[in-house]
Amino acid sequence: MRPFVTIFLFLLFCCLSVANIHAQPFSFESIKSYPFPADLTAAATGSKIAWTFNEQGQRNIYVAEGPDFKARKLTQYNDDSGQEISSLAVSADGQWVVYVRGGDHGSNWDDDAPVNTSFLPEPPKVQVWSIPFAGGEPKMLADGDLPSVSPNSKTVAYVKAGQILSVPIDGSAKGEAMFTARGRNGSITWSPDGARMAFVSNRGDHSFVGVFTNNETPITWLAPSFNFDRSPDWSPDGTRIVFVRTPGAGGAPDSILARKHRPWAIWSADVSTAQAKKLWEAPKTLAGSTPNTHGGVNLHWAAKGKIVFMSYKDGWPHMYSMPENGGEPMLLTPGNFMAEHVNLSSDRTTLLFSGNTGPDPLDLDRRHAVQVSVDKADMKVLTPGTGLEWTPVMTGDGKSIAMINATAQRPPLPVVLPANGGKVKLLAEDRIPSDFPSKNLVTPTQAIFTSEDGFTIHGQLFTPTNRSAKGPAIIYVHGGPPRQMLLGWHYSDYYTNAYATNQYLASLGFTVLAVNYRLGIGYGYEFHNPADAGTWGASEYKDIKAAGLWLGKQPGVDASKIGIYGGSYGGYLTAMALGRNSDIFAAGVDIHGVHERTTGRIGDILYPDQYEKAPDAEKAARVAWESSPASTVGGWTSPVLIIHGDDDRNVRFSQSTDLVQRLLEKGVEMETIVIVDDTHHWMKHGNSLKAGKATADFFVRKLMK
Repeated sequence: MRPFVTIFLFLLFCCLSVANIHAQPFSFESIKSYPFPADLTAAATGSKIAWTFNEQGQRNIYVAEGPDFKARKLTQYNDDSGQEISSLAVSADGQWVVYVRGGDHGSNWDDDAPVNTSFLPEPPKVQVWSIPFAGGEPKMLADGDLPSVSPNSKTVAYVKAGQILSVPIDGSAKGEAMFTARGRNGSITWSPDGARMAFVSNRGDHSFVGVFTNNETPITWLAPSFNFDRSPDWSPDGTRIVFVRTPGAGGAPDSILARKHRPWAIWSADVSTAQAKKLWEAPKTLAGSTPNTHGGVNLHWAAKGKIVFMSYKDGWPHMYSMPENGGEPMLLTPGNFMAEHVNLSSDRTTLLFSGNTGPDPLDLDRRHAVQVSVDKADMKVLTPGTGLEWTPVMTGDGKSIAMINATAQRPPLPVVLPANGGKVKLLAEDRIPSDFPSKNLVTPTQAIFTSEDGFTIHGQLFTPTNRSAKGPAIIYVHGGPPRQMLLGWHYSDYYTNAYATNQYLASLGFTVLAVNYRLGIGYGYEFHNPADAGTWGASEYKDIKAAGLWLGKQPGVDASKIGIYGGSYGGYLTAMALGRNSDIFAAGVDIHGVHERTTGRIGDILYPDQYEKAPDAEKAARVAWESSPASTVGGWTSPVLIIHGDDDRNVRFSQSTDLVQRLLEKGVEMETIVIVDDTHHWMKHGNSLKAGKATADFFVRKLMK
């Protein structure tokens, strides 16, 4: 063969190999076109259900009714305006759907403030709406938030500026204040007959549970004390209220760095006398502390004389049942798994929840729908298998259980399962676009490795199918940090976005590892609440470093081309990785991360507004600084892309402003993208596309070319 022919064929082979690495069977727009269902709920009677769909930024309400459960679009919001729908509820009689439009209710602050991603001269308002279940025009009821529909289906109570108002559900009159009380009032809970309403009045360093009856009757305060009282729930006969009590603020400053028990107890009050008694007090252990998973205590006054609640006391977040007059709680959900998304059936006899449990060992990294009675430990996994199910809810007639279901390839959709067993019915499958690339998605596999201090770490490995030689890899770090990435599509809108991005990166030829580091949920108390973590030591970074080292040893991975990205707490750990280990991580994308952990804290630590301060205040301040990416900028050499929305209500925009100045001074290779007037959650679909495409493009340029 002639030399130039040989060279030509060699070059052609090289070009084809590169083309194979960059094979892109689908676009980022197509993988992001999935509809995302959320807020699944059911009427207290009958078989009516409702949920929201976010379809490429168009957020609408869908409904269905048994026995056929045919999905029907109820609202017609057909633009990508960034307006969230939340607080979805179906009236008890099934005639009305109530919701809030506007705001960002996943925020740490200002969740009821307007979001204006379209830059309108007058921003949209956060408002309470209703619409007939049968269809029709939505009715704007009031400017406000957090609505609660009365059991008689005629009145909607809601919160505005810390006070509670009410409005007719049909919009026939304007909203009016129900009463005026000091503090910020909320947590509206109607009595079973709708004649009274319990609420929580937060007074700053303490809070009360109050009961409102009518305009002529003074508010009843239930056993007011120097504590925080919250989470009220009525007894079925409406004569008593159960609630949670935790200590009020104050006391001598204690160690900042030491792990401490967070005490709590369950109390019951007689509404007529306002007298209360303690029913149960949590064990004074670390695991006995107030649970901090979804729904917190998940306190319910159930049927059959039982009170049910969640506790971490045996090392896992489980549901317990105790007699309504107190006594030893019974564990309803034994096993090494967590319960979340807990719902009580309308007849108060059955608990439904999502659990990472089932017959398959891989179920620890999935979610399935689980059912248990309120008075006996007869737990049953309703949906075993390789799929994922979450937020189960029973219809008011008790005949069906609705939930959200997904697989590794098909994005989430609502499904209905007969309560007595039978075939699952998939709803609204036609909402998945015809060009959605389900057939091109890889199935992530479970990855398990060990950190340097012995923690067992789980992850999900996305292995590209279009690469035969060693190539680049990327670590994805979730936010929260109390989150868990799964072996399929996620139940959170934010993390479905991450799952889609990871699939897209795999399609480009990257091996992707999503890491479930300590501080996350799903693996027990010690994993969720480890020592020396977060602001007080950042021990969780050891898991990220271990992930990088583990990934570099995998077949098909070029250890010199490992990138890292994440948002929020994932952005924080991305910045930690680049500052501490640019020798491991060759490039990173830091999306709205925390970078300086003493900001806003140092005064409270070193100069509290009192004579006393914590005995380890000086050490705690130093540890907080050393736990900040800003403290390790000196070792940062890898290129980075920093993305942040300047209406972020979870991580202040100033966190990235500060880091950018430090990196400029250091001379680090850096690119930046500012998303104007959007929040932490990319309320505008177009901004989510922009951030995701920029992330992929950055890694292609830095790790592939």
